[in-house]
Amino acid sequence: MRVSTNWPAPAKINLFLHVIGRRSDNYHDIQTLFQFIDLYDHLDFVIRDDGVITRQSQLAGVDEGDDLVVLAAKALQKHCAVKSGVGISVKKNIPMGAGLGGGSSDAATVLVALNFLWGLDLPIQELADLGLRLGADVPVFIHGRAAWAEGAGENLSFWDPDVGPIVLVTPKVTVTTAEIFADLELTRDTKPTKMHDFSLDLSHNDCEPVTCRLYPEVADALFWLSGYGPAKMSGTGAAVFLCAESHSTAENVFKALPKHWKGHFGERMNQSPLLNRLHREMTKEKN
Repeated sequence: MRVSTNWPAPAKINLFLHVIGRRSDNYHDIQTLFQFIDLYDHLDFVIRDDGVITRQSQLAGVDEGDDLVVLAAKALQKHCAVKSGVGISVKKNIPMGAGLGGGSSDAATVLVALNFLWGLDLPIQELADLGLRLGADVPVFIHGRAAWAEGAGENLSFWDPDVGPIVLVTPKVTVTTAEIFADLELTRDTKPTKMHDFSLDLSHNDCEPVTCRLYPEVADALFWLSGYGPAKMSGTGAAVFLCAESHSTAENVFKALPKHWKGHFGERMNQSPLLNRLHREMTKEKN
């Protein structure tokens, strides 16, 4: 029985989010810029010989059969006709329903880790294509690089936006992405922009007005954080963030955070630590 522990699954933020239009399949065409932050879930794997895939940790409100980590493992097992199974444990640190991609990131880590642990050696693009069936955000976590995204979020152009300190504030609400994109007041006709025209200061999130209307707690957090600089909402919320000018500024904002909100003070990153972990495992195996 092979045990491999502490595989990272980082959170993401959307530095902007424009909704360009609604597609015939009821998905939306968007433009966004994904970047990672140093807030992680951690996954442990116990490789089994009996082909059984099971979740060994509990996730409040999510049945095992609906959990993306289980669905990801089963999708990979079926895709490659794998006879091995796995027990998966997840230590959750990324808030659910916060627009930080925690579920998608967990699924991506499952695909990347099991591709190695099951000895499949699938190319990364094939893994990303498989991950896309689980969710539009999964491919960017599999590739592990900050990216400009279009389509439903799956068409990626890798890019390195500025890095630096960040303050994240998460109200105690769970936002459902489908609810926000179904709202009749959502802007769906933002004019497309080009990568070379992007400006963090001039960009916006089309979902922000809808989420703030439906979830006043998000509006309150955004208003509070905006007192320290140009705060933005990630994805469909509930998390809001501030790209701070300095670490001392970010630390001071974090220390002032009202106690009824969760927060995180850390760094923005253009490469996922999942890639570093995979490289270390592959190097260890070769040696």
